[in-house]
Amino acid sequence: MSETTTKKLPGPISSELAARRAEAVPRAVFNTAPIFVASGDAGEVTDVDGNRFIDFAGGLGVLNVGRGNRRVLEAVHAQADRFLHECFHVAMYEGYVELAEALNRLVPGEHPAKTMLANSGAEAIENAVKIARYATGRDAVVGFTNGFSGRTLLGMTLTAKEMPYRHGFGPFAPEVHRVPFAYCYRCPLNLTYPSCDIACADYVADMIDSQIGAANVACMVVEPVQGEGGFVVAPDGYLPKLRALCSERDILLVDDEIQSGMGRTGKLFAIEHSGVIPDIVTTAKSLGAGLPISGVTGRAEIMEAPHVGGLGGTYGGNPVACAAALAVLDELTATDMLARAEAHGRIVRERLDPLAGRLGLVGEVRGLGPMVGLELVTDTESKEPAKAQTSAVVARCLERGVLMLKAGTYDNVVRLLAPLVIAEDDLHAGLDVLVDALEWADGGMS
Repeated sequence: MSETTTKKLPGPISSELAARRAEAVPRAVFNTAPIFVASGDAGEVTDVDGNRFIDFAGGLGVLNVGRGNRRVLEAVHAQADRFLHECFHVAMYEGYVELAEALNRLVPGEHPAKTMLANSGAEAIENAVKIARYATGRDAVVGFTNGFSGRTLLGMTLTAKEMPYRHGFGPFAPEVHRVPFAYCYRCPLNLTYPSCDIACADYVADMIDSQIGAANVACMVVEPVQGEGGFVVAPDGYLPKLRALCSERDILLVDDEIQSGMGRTGKLFAIEHSGVIPDIVTTAKSLGAGLPISGVTGRAEIMEAPHVGGLGGTYGGNPVACAAALAVLDELTATDMLARAEAHGRIVRERLDPLAGRLGLVGEVRGLGPMVGLELVTDTESKEPAKAQTSAVVARCLERGVLMLKAGTYDNVVRLLAPLVIAEDDLHAGLDVLVDALEWADGGMS
């Protein structure tokens, strides 16, 4: 990669396009970086003004196998030459079935499985809940603090963050209940892991039994690593406890792998780190390498419960998107990409873990594999979220040629979503920029 940019951003062409964007697109459609992309490859982006950026954002977790992955492009081109769309409900095509077979084979567990396809993560969650409600005959759904499930009505209801996702968009869907997640850095019970014996999971069980009624709960929707919530990792033992409480109460466990799946944590699915077998798995984002597709994969008897015609959508499992997804799964399972992801995770942690003890701004470094976040605080004792500093770090990284994202319920987590195929030199160069930005912010941004 060439030297990262130090030019004033946005450049003249991006500025011109931004003026057109302001006239044509609502302000609510947010943008992180004030640039317009012209091209990109595995781990970098070039904007319309010729500025080049190391990519630590990955299209918001969509580009695990990179942009322009050769295997994916060849599959997409081959399918596009045959036909672009048919609608699986009108006339079937092999790609939909082949992708369902692949997901059925790859999700955790040895049980027979079936898959339906949709277009987005929010659709996957909506359909997982629909299926769970139908299969159990129950209405209630349990979600978690700091969780994110999308921008549809049910997705917003499950999402815990008020601004910008829920603010002004109510009323929300009924029979959705939120319980505490095991956010150890900000323990909801003011305990310390592991001496707490994961008491928060017992608290969840008590809430279900005493406040919601276990007999009313269809499913529990959980992210093994909370994405938008701040890359909060479920501690060892937490997910097995949730699995046990769900099994004891005949509640279906829905594993949301929309951001944490497709190799993001060094395994195909993040829940594999815990050994837990979910009842339903939702996938999206990097499944399509940039094309819109999502999957709901579950135990066959659960997926078979809804009546004929009860599941579907015009574009769900589009043939071109199916071709891309099949190529992604091939790339992840037939190459050393998962091993590379683990290696990149080690590099990231070796560079960033020491900052938690060296910089007062860095409260915690956490994650699984290369899915790593840094929680920034103004004071390590009070843990007051450093919102302004987080935004400043992201902006400074952009100025110095690294696309970076923030996250967290308090907008104080810097998150890394670099494509798994990023060159090691670019990874190191991007980390150099990030560390420099954190040191600058820790020193008062002067």
